Amino acid sequence: MKNKTSEVNLSDLLLAWYDAERRILPWREDPTPYHVWVSEIMLQQTRVDTVIDYYQRFLRELPDVKSLAEADEERLLKLWQGLGYYSRIRNMHKAAQQVMEEYDGEIPGTPKELQKLSGIGEYVAAAISSIAFQYPVPSVDGNLLRVYARMNGYGESIRTTSARKVATAYYNEIMNRNRPGDMNQALMDLGATICLPNGAPLCERCPWSEHCTAHRQGKELEIPIKEEKKSRTQTRLTVLRIRVGNRLVIRKRPNTGLLANLYEFPNVEGWLTKEEASEACRELGLRPIKIRKLPAAKHIFSHVEWHMHGYDIEGEWISGTEPEESGRGEGAFTAGEEELREKYSIPAAFKAYLE
Repeated sequence: MKNKTSEVNLSDLLLAWYDAERRILPWREDPTPYHVWVSEIMLQQTRVDTVIDYYQRFLRELPDVKSLAEADEERLLKLWQGLGYYSRIRNMHKAAQQVMEEYDGEIPGTPKELQKLSGIGEYVAAAISSIAFQYPVPSVDGNLLRVYARMNGYGESIRTTSARKVATAYYNEIMNRNRPGDMNQALMDLGATICLPNGAPLCERCPWSEHCTAHRQGKELEIPIKEEKKSRTQTRLTVLRIRVGNRLVIRKRPNTGLLANLYEFPNVEGWLTKEEASEACRELGLRPIKIRKLPAAKHIFSHVEWHMHGYDIEGEWISGTEPEESGRGEGAFTAGEEELREKYSIPAAFKAYLE
């Protein structure tokens, strides 16, 4: 389809570039609905090079929607450990159960039906339906919004409903009806590898550079409009890495709120002195034998930053306080190296102290 302002077929230019330069990614080699779904959920807020290993391991354990629907939540959280934003895997689990119960185990193909599934919004629905079912609908994410803004010299914020609406209309107009899935993936690649979000875009390698308003006007670094980021809440924590023999003390987080139902090293709000950390250890039912300070660490969530101090503590259970069975109840218990690696999901926020 031709762009209104020129006789150039933008989709042909883009697809020719994509055929020559596309990224080779495992989910693209066998784009079943399940594969596309898993990859798109993992890719939210996560870099492609990080996702590849997670994706391959996930499919080895859960090769289809039925196995995902039947999986135990703790196993899912362990498979997801390190990807963050754990609500994604919980929603996938619910959606897989919906597919089994409401769609006879077959993932639906239209954007409307896909958006009825837990955790699938407009963008992911469009990605699945276009890539796996060749449904001609643009999958508009941050990459496509940025490309749209530069191509058209869009001078307003792209983080608005109106910006998404005009960008979607633009991509609908230039969509290649014969290759909608490739068209969306080409646009994703263009935004991820050429029309970069930070720093100068690689305009000399862009198939659309001659038709790009921002490039013609020399405004590539001014568009899209940058908004000031909201400051995050900063929280001070002290993390207690307590060793009992060759086992580490962990506990389960509450079933609501940040990092719900995951496992953690005991921690206390505020930065504790050695004496205060020893007392916190005793409050957990453990007698500190040796204690040394660990390096500070920081973890950034979308809305909060944890600024952590830590202590490595060699301890022993005070008589009568040792848990009868690991992993039961609300209190602290010990786990060995293999259990930490295979069973209990420790969020990346505690990575500095896990290692």
